[in-house]
Amino acid sequence: MTTINGEVAARFEPVREAFAANFDRHGDIGAAVCVYHHGQPVVDLWGGIADPDTGRPWQRDTLQLVYSATKGATATAAHLLAQRGVLELDAPVAKYWPEFAANGKAEIPVRWLLSHQAGLVALDQPVPLAEALAWQPMADALAAQRPLWTPGTAHGYHGRTWGWLVGEVIRRVSGRTPGRFFADEIATPLGLDFFIGLPASERDRVSQMVHQQPEVDLTAMPTESIPEELREQVAAWRDPNSFSNRAYQVTEPAAIDFNSPEVQAAELPASNGISTARSLTRMYAAVIGEVDGVRLLTPETLASATREQASGTDEVLVAPSRFSSGYMLPTETNPMIGPNSFGHTGRGGSLGFADPEHGIAFGYAMNHIIGGSDDTRASSLVDAVRRSLA
Repeated sequence: MTTINGEVAARFEPVREAFAANFDRHGDIGAAVCVYHHGQPVVDLWGGIADPDTGRPWQRDTLQLVYSATKGATATAAHLLAQRGVLELDAPVAKYWPEFAANGKAEIPVRWLLSHQAGLVALDQPVPLAEALAWQPMADALAAQRPLWTPGTAHGYHGRTWGWLVGEVIRRVSGRTPGRFFADEIATPLGLDFFIGLPASERDRVSQMVHQQPEVDLTAMPTESIPEELREQVAAWRDPNSFSNRAYQVTEPAAIDFNSPEVQAAELPASNGISTARSLTRMYAAVIGEVDGVRLLTPETLASATREQASGTDEVLVAPSRFSSGYMLPTETNPMIGPNSFGHTGRGGSLGFADPEHGIAFGYAMNHIIGGSDDTRASSLVDAVRRSLA
């Protein structure tokens, strides 16, 4: 039995039970979950092992890479700039980043970068990884890249490129790198342990990720043995030229070791945010309301930020997806708390979101990267929050 540390308000005791079950039955190694209700913490739990190689326990201040849950933080930074009147989401990207106008992109609005509609999921020529981590070579490559579909006519998850695209707009508008802007304007006012570009001084607090290989490789199975609802996805995974594959092959080499100090120290605003579950939750709580005197977005900005921009079959995921201007919106497979929720998942199971109707902010971070339809850890915690509210 894994020892569960932390506190839970009496009403939210089902979340503790679900969190313990994640260790006992669903594969968690080290993890944390936090819930705020109307600006106050009601769940703050952690447990397990931060580093299986050394046995280092998961502590209250253990940091975890949350992969694409980072996109929610970066989107919040962009909306903060829009709220201040220095960034127009419906203005052309080229207004702020003139080089971006190349190859027929002069009219693409900033909003389409946020909502995965720009058609820039991949590059004709991948960028060496060391140069991509240095930022400017990747920004230059994306500025020169031709769209892979007519912008605005479809949407596809820009899993890797989104961070450089939105991040470069933030940099051009604010004069600061996206990680620096997030640190100055969001993390510091709220006292967050949340970094986009990890300082060397914090590395010892970061958990070690453990990747679980799928028990069944669908791409190796005969087509007739694959469930019919998955065949289109599997066909895309098998095709090396599909958007599903090319979207994650924008660097050379394509594989990125997110456990490495070099990758964690770089600023990858789509995918390498390192945070506690508590800080991920606290950020979302301040997006929808006041937290210790700080509110990030006004109701008007929030309404604009969370309005649906794209939905339907995703050109990259080859499955239904819904996006506002930077945030994921509820779907059948990720309902969050209800229809007004918004947030972002991260590879392998992490999740951060808010629901203004219920006053809920939620964050879950873990080091066992599982993912897929069999991973029920985050959804079981969200179900427990829903039961607690009921």
